[in-house]
Amino acid sequence: MGVSNNGGWAAREAMCPHRLVLEHVTSRWGVLVLDALLERSYRFSELRRAIGEVSPVSEKMLAQTLQTLERDGFVHRDAKPVIPPRVDYTLTPLGREAAEQVGALARWTGVRMDDVQRARAAYDTARESSVP
Repeated sequence: MGVSNNGGWAAREAMCPHRLVLEHVTSRWGVLVLDALLERSYRFSELRRAIGEVSPVSEKMLAQTLQTLERDGFVHRDAKPVIPPRVDYTLTPLGREAAEQVGALARWTGVRMDDVQRARAAYDTARESSVP
């Protein structure tokens, strides 16, 4: 069975659809897009600047991320037939729910980061002392 020319999505979805969606919402750019759109709608260039304050993102990567999140039903792309063209991106209700869940995980990691760093230090110390 061949894979269609859609970036391999069909084959990956068939193998583990839940993991693929989780990858989309928790990816570096997925998290930042969802977080930004939780605040308000954005035009593409505005969104790129807003995300760029945290981490620079290329136009290509942002476009791919938005397309993926739109395909998953998290982002709505509203292209207005005006000159010059205007495209606004907003969260769908499903996207808002996903953004809130990802935001909760991000806040949790912020609260528990000291514990993670202590665990890492203990692990590294134990590994260093066990290496001959």
